[in-house]
Amino acid sequence: MKISLNKCNFGFEKIKAVGHNVSVLSLGIDKNKVAAVLLKPIPQKKKEIMSFLGLSSYDRQHLKEFAILAKSLYRACDPQKVFEMTQERIEAYEKVSKDLKKAPLLLMPDWNIRFKFYTDACEDGLGAALHQVQMIDDKPTEGPVCYISIQIKPTEARWSAYVWYWNLIYYTIILMAVFLNLKLTVMP
Repeated sequence: MKISLNKCNFGFEKIKAVGHNVSVLSLGIDKNKVAAVLLKPIPQKKKEIMSFLGLSSYDRQHLKEFAILAKSLYRACDPQKVFEMTQERIEAYEKVSKDLKKAPLLLMPDWNIRFKFYTDACEDGLGAALHQVQMIDDKPTEGPVCYISIQIKPTEARWSAYVWYWNLIYYTIILMAVFLNLKLTVMP
């Protein structure tokens, strides 16, 4: 392995890395990279939608209920169907774009403080947010550490709300295990 010293940063409180602004307290989206993509017109081709979904999916941990919002855009990418940019998809594109522009900073987890876990399950998808109350500028401030969202498949849409919530708890424990500092073994 080779280390390039001109790419290394030491002693900084804030750096830009892999499309994010990383600081001691938080992780944020690099607004300059997002702005360049969002200045483009509304996608009119399947490839343009896929490109937009690639960028927004990369930053999905910053976006509340991303999978639910982008559901119609993902359906537009189905290779079995003819592409059509409907009003519903335009609205979904604009909503995801707006959320990307004002995406919240994610707090760096403090392992000595309890986490708050918020959930939401509906027929469109499952969503969860992991929050913490941390001292910022000498004030207790609650903020997100991570967002998770999952689309519900057509067969799962027929399940009861209880089953949706159990699935939500299962998926979020698996996906948030790193934040919850859990050592898990997943059994099939």
